[in-house]
Amino acid sequence: MGLSISALHSHAPADRAPPTAIALAVLGDSGSHSYQDQLSFPPGTAHRGGAFRARTFQWTEVLARLRGGELNPGPWVRWGQPSPIAWLSDMVGLPAGRAPRKEDYLYNFAISGATCRDLMSATFRRSPQAPRLVELMNQDPWRWRNGVVVIRMGNNDWSAVLDDQARDPRAPKVLAAASYCVEQIAAAIKLIQNAHPDTRILLAGTDNGANDPSAHERYSAGSLSNIQTAFANFNAQLRELAGSNDRIAFFDHGAWFRSLWGERSPDGASAYKTVVIGEKLRVTNTIGDEPNNAELADHHAGLVWNALWSQAVVKHLREAFELPLTPISDEEVTRFVMAP
Repeated sequence: MGLSISALHSHAPADRAPPTAIALAVLGDSGSHSYQDQLSFPPGTAHRGGAFRARTFQWTEVLARLRGGELNPGPWVRWGQPSPIAWLSDMVGLPAGRAPRKEDYLYNFAISGATCRDLMSATFRRSPQAPRLVELMNQDPWRWRNGVVVIRMGNNDWSAVLDDQARDPRAPKVLAAASYCVEQIAAAIKLIQNAHPDTRILLAGTDNGANDPSAHERYSAGSLSNIQTAFANFNAQLRELAGSNDRIAFFDHGAWFRSLWGERSPDGASAYKTVVIGEKLRVTNTIGDEPNNAELADHHAGLVWNALWSQAVVKHLREAFELPLTPISDEEVTRFVMAP
């Protein structure tokens, strides 16, 4: 029996959260793809967190647990369809839904491995995130009049030209990567705001490759300085984009990191600080699945990183958009991180 046209339709699960909760959607890559996704990271295979997987959460998972009554990323669902099926749905004029299929919050469209191309014009193997999200938002437009979309994309594009940054912060490949990402992010913002003009956009900056715990082993002091210059230039473009509209705010990821762990000394040596959580946990800019490391063994943000990032996001949403959110206190972060 052939596949019927109606079978291509990807019906979104219902969101039964109270309308008072602020809807929260995400466009992004593996930094925003929920770690507890059992479809993408099934037990028994390589997965984030290793032996600590059950208590290793990504930032939206932290927010859902600490502020789920105020910020609503949608219900936790297994939803979506393979990218080729989503592509066929587009061809016949049907809603495509989220693609590929994953286990995550309904409004989280971030996918591991995504690049800026995946925002608007993904390949056959992937589906563009922004159009798919807007399709979903259109089903419940009133929910998005006070909603927020977080765009945290570009890390994979930026890390792909890290060696080029190290040689020359204005190398053609570096400038092209930055220009393309800004162009695609701007197009995604325009698409969202044309359909939902009251929706706020939080645009997060990228990670700084110079802060990678192993960077000083790979690059000289001069190369690390070049990486920092390229990073600052890219962030300046993102900040300028965010400044074009009072419904857009820029979250300076680099400044946030420096406020906690510091940065390298002028000669490129590691001069990072230790972040203290509670009375016992000391978190360093190192790699490992144990919670005392800022990064996991696979170089994704660890539990403490994501908990503190969530705290900062709530603070930024309150300040930038005057949203009625309860701040996440240091005590809450400690209890969450230290929970058995």
